[in-house]
Amino acid sequence: MQVVILCGGTGTRLKEQTEFTPKPLIRIGGRPIIWHIMQHYSRHGFDDFVLALGYKQEAFKDYFCHYFENNYDIHLTAGCPQRVIKAADSTAYNQWEITLSDTGENTLKGGRIKRIEKYMDGNTFMLTYGDAVSDINLTDLLKFHNKHRKMVTVTGVHPEPRFGELLHKDGAVISYREKPDNENLVNGGFMVCEPAIFKYLDIECDFEHGALEQIARMGELMVYPHDGFWKCMDTLNDMIELQRIWDSGKARWKTWR
Repeated sequence: MQVVILCGGTGTRLKEQTEFTPKPLIRIGGRPIIWHIMQHYSRHGFDDFVLALGYKQEAFKDYFCHYFENNYDIHLTAGCPQRVIKAADSTAYNQWEITLSDTGENTLKGGRIKRIEKYMDGNTFMLTYGDAVSDINLTDLLKFHNKHRKMVTVTGVHPEPRFGELLHKDGAVISYREKPDNENLVNGGFMVCEPAIFKYLDIECDFEHGALEQIARMGELMVYPHDGFWKCMDTLNDMIELQRIWDSGKARWKTWR
């Protein structure tokens, strides 16, 4: 099954890093966050990836074309005109098939998905964002989707509230809650889609505002609630927090060995 990862945005809220590095290639624990996402999919047997690129797309091509050099100790024959590079560690096997597609620097997400349609095999596929990690059971997610057979399943998560909540009347604060629990679900990515979705996309469209709204009105959008770990690397504080969690040895999104 193919996995589409949206990697084309500029990451303006993380400009301290994305001025030089596209957000999915920002490193957590010494590896790009997209590597963490791909490892999680691979853990569940999904090894065929299509990356919808845009901003600094050449950085992704350089990273994956020099994958072993970028990630592992390597073994090679010096001076060999047709060098064969192997990871010195035999456990470094990542047998991923990866399509790297430049979908345009300023293209909206719906347009990016439409532009990679030509690389899809015409079957059910997975879709996610290139900046969020989770411990979601992708096997169970797919079973849920296959059971209802609607066009799209999104994973619903509870985002961490960023601000306190003020309840007021006539200017007087009635109650104050510091970072209250958010009872509403938001789309956390980790989606499953039927190929019919391409009929509702064009190269100029957005995804969440437009296509998904229309699909929901048709009764073809389902949500898979996930109460486990999920975190999006949206800001510098998010990046620092993900690194702190990784360094603590308690990164719940690390589902692989």
